[in-house]
Order: sequence, then structure tokens, then C-alpha cells
Amino acid sequence: MASSCCSKRLRSMIAKFVPLLLVLFVASCSWSASADKSGGGRGNGTQATQFSSWDELRAYRRILARMDRLKKASVKTIQSPDGDVIHCVPAHQQPAFDHPKMRGQKPEEEPEERPKISADAAEEDTVFTQAWSDGGEFCPGGTVPIRRTTERDLQRYSRSGSLRRYGMKPRASSVRRDSTSDGHEHAVGYVTGDQFYGAKASLNVWPAKVASAAEFSLSQIWVISGTFGNDLNTIEAGWQVSPELYGDNSPRFFTYWTSDAYQATGCYNLHCSGFIQTNSRIAIGAAISPASAYNGRQFDISLLLWKDPRRGHWWLQLGSGPLVGYWPSRLFTHLGGHANMVQFGGEVVNTRPSGSHTPTQMGSGHFPREGFNRAAYFRNVQVVDWDNNLIPARDLRLVADHPACYGIQGGYNRAWGNYFYYGGPGRNHEIDPEAEKSCNDEKTKEPMDAEEPASVGGSAVINMEQILLSNKVVKT
Repeated sequence: MASSCCSKRLRSMIAKFVPLLLVLFVASCSWSASADKSGGGRGNGTQATQFSSWDELRAYRRILARMDRLKKASVKTIQSPDGDVIHCVPAHQQPAFDHPKMRGQKPEEEPEERPKISADAAEEDTVFTQAWSDGGEFCPGGTVPIRRTTERDLQRYSRSGSLRRYGMKPRASSVRRDSTSDGHEHAVGYVTGDQFYGAKASLNVWPAKVASAAEFSLSQIWVISGTFGNDLNTIEAGWQVSPELYGDNSPRFFTYWTSDAYQATGCYNLHCSGFIQTNSRIAIGAAISPASAYNGRQFDISLLLWKDPRRGHWWLQLGSGPLVGYWPSRLFTHLGGHANMVQFGGEVVNTRPSGSHTPTQMGSGHFPREGFNRAAYFRNVQVVDWDNNLIPARDLRLVADHPACYGIQGGYNRAWGNYFYYGGPGRNHEIDPEAEKSCNDEKTKEPMDAEEPASVGGSAVINMEQILLSNKVVKT
């Protein structure tokens, strides 16, 4: 009897504890996931991914599930020479249509009316070459090329950032408002104090050297509306070098948007439901190739962002050539009407490695004074007015947060219209021994009053938040 009683108690205890042990076992296994062994990224991908929370694990699985859906939906897959994998996905199955309000819809027809160009405007070369299509392969009509996000991309990103914000800029990020913006440093030209319905410029592309995975270097156009509180709206396009996002140091074509000052909305490229692509020959997030060379041939891209006066969407166009796609008007509050600021220029992240200013380059990594073939530039800087006309960006103001690290100088001529050179080496002895110490020693300057004029063609520090909020133009 005693033996039978003990046996029943033992079975009862086992019955209670086995489920608990199984739950703990499953939970412990769920905190790590083996990396992609199928070759979607670079290398054998055998390292395990560790997660700090269930939220991170859910974000990881959600991103991979989305990429698996795109892979299954693709009608063609192209292996890029640089290691990228491009899926040709039917246009109505791209990530923008994952949004509940967009499901079952298709991209809208291209608008018939484009911004009007003056009769004496020079014709632009709209050739836009990327590494993935170097072999002459493109996606078929009716599809859009989407760069595959791999497990290796997610592993790399998770080392320094949250996967819940994968493909998003840091909060309180990347529009220049003053010189104290959390390690983000700028050299930009800007216009403000009017109603803008688009912007256009040509900018040369460089393989900027980025010092660490936590930093990036980019050159872009910002179209901005709202304040620098939580209601800031932006649309952005250009080229960037971001080892954290892409895993290499190639300059890549990118887009971005936010409707709440980079808090919870928006993303790079096609990483969320936002930008709707219509072009089957341009891959957003893919490398631009070739790039400019110091004292060598220069390669630039011409970008036009403009608002369709009929439907209100913001379109992205390659110069006077093909459309890439659009940001639906429903994404925005203030940009549902018009922009009240446009910025053109460069930005880097300075994490101050080893307590010193970063050697991450902006633009070509050389100062504006070196000029053509050596420095990065924006040329033919224009805006779109209320009547859908492309006009020169009048009262273009130039400003650099840290001129000893990254400078800006501009001017005007008949061939290039409004233009400027910008950029620099950061703290880099090899490129500029004299500037290395001054860049490292330079302290963050106090922003000057918005009423005080800045020197066009030189460098200055302006409190952009005050200017935007007061909606005033600083006159020369």
C-alpha cells in the first residue's frame, strides 16, 4: 500500500512539472535563431542570433516572414555581382500594400502633368546604373525589384539597434535644426519661408568611407513641413553609405519618409508600408555603380521630388526621365498641403570613437575648396512653385555644423545654376593633416540668432528650428 501511494504521488509530481519544464525548454530555445544557411546573405551564416526580449524575437520573425512572402511572390530572382539578391515582385504585392487600408489595391497610373521646365533649361542625362543590373538583366514589366533582407542583415543590425525599428532612422534624427543634434552633423543648402511643391538637383555619387557600423554618410534632398516637434513631415531621397543597414561601404540609392519626426512612422526604402514603387528597372536600396573617382570621372544622379497637383501624391523622378514611384498623400499631415522648407546636402553620424571626432567622410571626403573632380557637389538646385513650375532655388542659404570637419561653399553660373560644393574628411590625417587637429578640437558652436544673416558661399551655424517656426527668410 505504501509503495502504491508513493508511486501515485511521484506520477502526480511528474505530471505537474513536465509541462513547466517543456515551457522553459521551448522558451530558452526561442531566444536564439540560427542564421540563414541558404545563401541569401554573404558568408555561411552559421552564427546564432540572440534576442534580449520577446518583442525583439517577434520583430525578427515578422521581418523574415515578410521577406519569405516576397520571395514566394517573385516571378524572377536576380543575383547581383555585389552579393545582393533582387526579387521581382508583382507591383500590387509590394510591402506598401500590406497596410490594411491598401490591401487589394494597385499602384496608381502615372500623372500626366509633370513640373514645367523652362525652355532654355539644359537637357539632363538620366542614365542611372546599379550593380544588380550590370549584366543587362532587369525585372519584367508589372513587377518591382526589391532587395532581399537576409538574416545576416538582421543579425548585424541587432548588435547596435532594436529590430523593432529596423529600417528606421533614430528618433530625433536627421533634419538639420541646429548644431547640437545627437551626433548628426550636416553641411546643407536650404530654402524656407515660402510654399514649396517639390525640389530638384543633381548630385555626384561617392564611395564615402564610413569608420564604423554605427555611423553612416549620406547626401540627399529633404522636403519638409511641420515643426520640429512630433508633427514633422519629411520625404527624402539620395545616396547613402550605411554598413549597418546594407553590410558594405557601397553608395546606395535610398528613400525615406516620416510623418511624426522619426518617432513611430516611416522607414527607408520599402521596409514598411509607405512608398509605392512603379519602376521595374530601379532597385531602391541597391548599389549605384559606378561612382565618382577623385581626380577622375564624375558620376551624378538627378532627382526630382514633386507633388501631383491633381491627386496630391509626392512623386520621385529621375531628373527629367522615368518615375520611380510615389509617397501617397494619406501618409502625411502637413505635407498633405505643401512643404515650407527644402534642404539639399550631406549628413554624417559622429559617434566619437575613442573620444575623438570620427574620420567618417562626407561626400568625397575632401573639402569644398578643392572644387570639381575632387569635392562633392549639388548643381542646378531648384524648387517647384505653386503653379507646378521648376524655378531656381532663390535665397539658397548654406550652413555647416562643423566647418573644420565638413564645409560648404557655393555660387551660381549659367551651366550649373545654383550650386555648391560640400563635405570633408572629418578627423583624417591622411587627407588633411592640418585639419585633423582643428576638426577634433572644434567644439559645438552655439546657434546664432535666426535674424542674423549667414554668409553665402561660406559656412555658418543657423538655428533651423527658429527659422522654420518663424517662417522667415534670412536675407543676404
